[in-house]
Amino acid sequence: MDSGGDKSSTMLMCTVVAIDHTSSFYRVCSVCERTLPDNNTASCHCQGFNALDPASKRLFRLLVSIATDTKVFVVICFDRAARVLFGCSADEFFDFAKLHPYAGSTASKILEGEMFRMTLSKPKNGNAQHARVVSVVPLRSGFRPAIEALREYYGVRAAS
Repeated sequence: MDSGGDKSSTMLMCTVVAIDHTSSFYRVCSVCERTLPDNNTASCHCQGFNALDPASKRLFRLLVSIATDTKVFVVICFDRAARVLFGCSADEFFDFAKLHPYAGSTASKILEGEMFRMTLSKPKNGNAQHARVVSVVPLRSGFRPAIEALREYYGVRAAS
């Protein structure tokens, strides 16, 4: 593993082994991006925002099993990196999955075996269990994000 001189991050070549599709999202305030509880009744009351109930949005939080040439381990992939894998926002994928209930497990199967160059950082939170994916670069020239393959699989055209 090459750390590129920075002890807080590590770059590696890896293969996706599996993605835990059972808990792939979390909700945040769409204004300040503070994390919100999972129940739909909770809202954020941002300072300086006039509405009493600003809308929320979903962000990706994926647990991904990856394999390097020496070991297999789990990493956590937050929104920016997960968008590379999925090719859409978490809200867009959530809406797609409402209409296609097996989209999460199918996306995991689609991405299984794909090779990536990932940059990992140590967890910022002392309680965190997994390294955090900072960046993802597909290694296969024909890589297609999961949502593109899912739309083709389910016969759905992209929204314009």
